Amino acid sequence: MFKNFFTTKRICRAGVIAALYVALTYAFAPVAFGIFQIRPAEALTILPLFFPEAIPALYVGCLLANLASPFLLYDLTIGPLATLAAAVCTYLIGVAFRKYTGKGGAALKVGLGGIFPVLFNAFVIPAVIVFLCSEGADATIAAYWTTFASFLLTEGIWVYALGIPLYLLVDRMRARGVSVFTDGKKKTPAQEPTQPGHQI
Repeated sequence: MFKNFFTTKRICRAGVIAALYVALTYAFAPVAFGIFQIRPAEALTILPLFFPEAIPALYVGCLLANLASPFLLYDLTIGPLATLAAAVCTYLIGVAFRKYTGKGGAALKVGLGGIFPVLFNAFVIPAVIVFLCSEGADATIAAYWTTFASFLLTEGIWVYALGIPLYLLVDRMRARGVSVFTDGKKKTPAQEPTQPGHQI
């Protein structure tokens, strides 16, 4: 089972996803951490809808990216675990709605699958910032909900505004049988039957 799962292609694809997450986060490092996060790498959280290997890839990518976080202790534990949990839930949506095709099916999968990274980050990370990393007047319920609203907005932008075009691109490449985006061999059209009296 695991031998068939951990194929060379999936391992390489997981490495690329993790590397992209780290690179995109570091590219926006000055504004990628804190109360108002500019983190386009979160668009990649839509990929578990297609690839199960995106689950560990996003966890590792988040872990490595958070090495630059000012909240290092918590961002190396709680942050990546929130990303991992969200990725698992997004993957399960992809499995549950695998048979739904067309524009309606894509909208349903992205809409539901994208909810998890948005909500997990919006609920969990503000709790870390406000209650674990702040003191005194900054550690209040009002501060938590303000930070929650900020994360809900920014995470929603990255997951949906950038994640939807990414989803459509990957879906199109898979439909065309582009090897990088698929697991099996590229399908070839069946040969047409030979007409009677004709030879190949």
